[in-house]
Amino acid sequence: MREDILEGLQREVYGRCLKETNKFGMGCYDHIAAVVENAEILAEKHGADKEIVMIAAWLHDIASVTDDSLYEQHHVHGAEMAGDILREYGYEDEKIALVQACIRKHRGSVRLERDSIEELCMADADAISHFDNVPGLLYLAYVEKGMGIEEGREFVKSKLARSFRKLSAASAEYYQEKYDKVMEVLS
Repeated sequence: MREDILEGLQREVYGRCLKETNKFGMGCYDHIAAVVENAEILAEKHGADKEIVMIAAWLHDIASVTDDSLYEQHHVHGAEMAGDILREYGYEDEKIALVQACIRKHRGSVRLERDSIEELCMADADAISHFDNVPGLLYLAYVEKGMGIEEGREFVKSKLARSFRKLSAASAEYYQEKYDKVMEVLS
C-alpha cells in the first residue's frame, strides 16, 4: 500500500476543498473522507485491490472541487486529472488506468457498466457515503433549499432511498442495517 500517495492525496484534496473556487464548501471534504472510509471497508469485504479503490476514492470528485463548471462530467474530467496527479507520484501507468476506470464509473446517476470489483466498490462507497452525512443533507434541504420540516425530511429520505437502490446486491445486504436505522430516525 502506497501510504505516501494516500497521505499526499488527502492533503491535496483537503487543500482544494479549502479554496474559494470550491463552490461545494468543506462538506465536500467530509463526503470524500466518508467515501474513502467506505471504499476501504468494501474493498476488504469484496477482496478488491484496496490501494486502487482508496486512491480512486480520494480523487473521485477532484474535478468538482477544483472547478464546479466541470461537475456534469466530473467523472470524466476527474479521471484525467487523477492521471496527471498520480504520474507526479511516479505511480505505475497500469495502476493509473485502473484508478481512472473507477473514477469514470463511480457515478450512480449515470448508468455505466462496471467491469471490475474495484469499480463496483468505488461506486458503492460513493452511494453509501450519503448515510454518513445526514446532517449535511438536512442542511441542504432546510438551509440551502429553504424547505419546510416535512418537505425537507421527505427530500432527505428520498435521496437516501435512491442512493441505497444504487448499491450492488452484496453491498446493499452489508449496509441494510445502517439503511434501516437511518430511515427509522427520519420517519
